[in-house]
Amino acid sequence: MEDWTEKYRPKSLNDIVGNEQAVSLLKKWGDEWSKGITPKKKAVILIGKAGTGKTSSALALANDFGWTIVELNASDTRNATKIKSIVTSGAINETFSVNGQFLPSSVGGRKLIILDEADNLYERVEKIDKNDDKDFSDKGGKRAILDTIRMTKQPIILTVNNYYALTKGSTGASLKETCLTIRYYNIYPSIIMNLLKDICRRENVLVGSEILKIIADRCKGDIRSAVNDLQSICLGKKHVNVEATDVLGYRDKEQIIFDVLREIFKTKNLNNIRKSVINLNETPNNLLLWLDENLPLEYKDAADLVEAYKYLAEADLFLSRIHRRQQYNLWSYAFDLMSCGTSLAKSHDYPNERYRFPTWLSEMSKSKFLRETRDSIAEKIGRLCHSSTHKTIESILPQFKYLFNHNNKFSVKMIQTLNLSEGEIMFLLEEKSEKKVRQLIEEAEKLRIDKKITKEPEATLKITTTKHAELKEKAPTVPERKERQPSLLDF
Repeated sequence: MEDWTEKYRPKSLNDIVGNEQAVSLLKKWGDEWSKGITPKKKAVILIGKAGTGKTSSALALANDFGWTIVELNASDTRNATKIKSIVTSGAINETFSVNGQFLPSSVGGRKLIILDEADNLYERVEKIDKNDDKDFSDKGGKRAILDTIRMTKQPIILTVNNYYALTKGSTGASLKETCLTIRYYNIYPSIIMNLLKDICRRENVLVGSEILKIIADRCKGDIRSAVNDLQSICLGKKHVNVEATDVLGYRDKEQIIFDVLREIFKTKNLNNIRKSVINLNETPNNLLLWLDENLPLEYKDAADLVEAYKYLAEADLFLSRIHRRQQYNLWSYAFDLMSCGTSLAKSHDYPNERYRFPTWLSEMSKSKFLRETRDSIAEKIGRLCHSSTHKTIESILPQFKYLFNHNNKFSVKMIQTLNLSEGEIMFLLEEKSEKKVRQLIEEAEKLRIDKKITKEPEATLKITTTKHAELKEKAPTVPERKERQPSLLDF
């Protein structure tokens, strides 16, 4: 399935939402390059939190002026050698079109060099494993960028979340003076909400304004997160209920968990790792899911990855014993194995800084409303059939759904008999149509009214003779027979 953040990434600077002043300054700088004028500041630093539109603006700028793109991001090795071979070489040479046509600078031919997340250059002085010929460090990267900017004949853009991390030190101070700085601010919730409405319209998904407001408020100005949240709750649906936003409740914890992951993946300080895990206020089961999801993103060396998963497997073994024997004193061993063990498993430093929400947790959160609806229906059917909810889900519900979709008389009677809600009817229908739901509810209501009108009053027995009257008075009272509860066999 296509990622909506990429599908709806702005293609032009005119499509960038928010930060109008920043976009205007960037466009002005690009205009100078496009006209063959080398600006006084040959490189731009775009500052702002994640999801404010920095990278999108850089890509849109290149698209507007027809420039080719040379990009290095945090997942690439960005040491001095790598930057000189790719970035510096591209910065001092002319460019070609995608068709191989030579495009000299004199006629506006340019390539845009983008260094994404340039503040994540760790400047490590040596490799962890000196016998390994692989170098995952960023040694000398900042100095190489500065030298490249001074000699470049092509526009360069650096994007950063932490301006101080890039500009600290003597090399950073020189970068600060050499580059034009443009700041991006968090996007207002109302602007994000309008963008989400437009995406819903283009995806033909019906999402209420109150849901979009929840997403826009919770993303804290991060458009990328808002679009990701919207896609997660709209997955496979044409109509989204407000209950689907339960999955978003985890966002407040995410930043803390990301900090703990960085502590585990980036350091080998076991005392600090233990303190971070203790202060996390998260169960070992969930932390295990976070580590399992993000280990392949972090540890690119196969040997490191295998060693780390050995520790996770041992931690999982402890967790199974804890749940089976209720021995919660073993939690500390599980925590140490999955956190400290994972940290010690690496023999390299890795530049990755992007982590993902665990897929399993996300899927379970997204299906929470569906599971609750299913259980509610099963409970109602179970009462009618004298069956447990579990047995109903396993044995009766599949056949019930089939009949509900293929026998209109049955579905109408069941709606009236079980008092099914709109959400329960939508769950049972194979064709998720609001029009069909309304039609069935109207037919069930009509059936209820017709039954009430046609119900005949109970006949009364008239006793005309005195003898019969006396016999009736002397006869013992017989309790009325209770009406038999209907079952599915009646329908």
